[in-house]
Amino acid sequence: MAQPKPLLLSRRFAPLFWCQFFSAFSDNFLKNALVFLILFKIGGSASESLITLAAAVFIAPYFFLSAFGGEMADRYDKAFVAQRLKLIEVGIALLAVFGFFVHSVLVLFIALFLFGVIAALFGPIEYGILPDHLQRSELPAGNALVEGATFVAILLGTIVGGYAAADGGDPASFAALMIVFSVACWLSSLFIPPTGEGAPDLKIRANIAVSTVELLKHLRDDRRIWWGAFVTCWFWVVGAIALSLLPPLVKETLGGDVWVLNTCLAIFSISIAIGSG
Repeated sequence: MAQPKPLLLSRRFAPLFWCQFFSAFSDNFLKNALVFLILFKIGGSASESLITLAAAVFIAPYFFLSAFGGEMADRYDKAFVAQRLKLIEVGIALLAVFGFFVHSVLVLFIALFLFGVIAALFGPIEYGILPDHLQRSELPAGNALVEGATFVAILLGTIVGGYAAADGGDPASFAALMIVFSVACWLSSLFIPPTGEGAPDLKIRANIAVSTVELLKHLRDDRRIWWGAFVTCWFWVVGAIALSLLPPLVKETLGGDVWVLNTCLAIFSISIAIGSG
C-alpha cells in the first residue's frame, strides 16, 4: 500500500493551510498598518484610544458571529462557504487600499471590521473541515500545522504592516501586498476539496444573539469543554490587551520610533509562537 503524501503536499490539506496562512497575514497586515498609521501619522492626541478601538473593532465580530458561522459550516459545504467568503474578502482588501491611499481612519476601520466579520465566519470552517479530509490519526498534526501557520502569518503580517505604514506608508506597496495576499487566499480556497453538507436539514437562525446564547449553553453542559474554552479565551484576552497597550507605551513612555515598536511586536509574536510550540 502506498504511503499517504505529507499533509503539506496533499490536496486534502495544503489548500486550506495556505488559505488560512494568507488570510491571517492579511488580517494582521491591515491591523498593524492601521495602528502605525494612527500612532505615527494621523492619530494625534487620540491615538491611544484609537489603537485600543482598532483591536476591539476587529475582535468584536468573533463574539457575535462565531456561532452563526458554525451553523453555516454545518449546513453548507464548507469548501463552498470558504470560497465565497474569500472572494468577498478581495473586495474588502480593495476598500482597505482606498482607505490607505486617502489616509482615512474611518475607511480603514470599516475595512478592519469587515475583515473581522470574514474571519469570524471562516473560523469554524478552518478547523471544522479538518475531520472531513484527514484521518483521525492526522488531526493533531493538521491542527498543529494550521495553528503554527497562523502564528507565523501573524508575525509576518505584524512586521510587514509596520514597515508598510512607516512615515505614513507607501500606498503603492500597501496596495500590492494587500491585493496580492487577498487574491492568493481566494485562489487557495478554490482548491479545497468539497465536503458535502454536514447537516442539510439544519435551520440557520437569523437572530445571531440566539445562536450565541445557545452555543454558550452547549459549552456549559460539558465542564471540560467549558474550562478549555475559558482558558483559550483568557489567553487571547491577555494577548489582545498586551498588543493594544504596547504601541502607545513604546512611543509615549519609552520614546521609541516605528522601528523600535516593530521590534517589540516581533519579539512578542515570536514568544507566543515559541510558547505555543
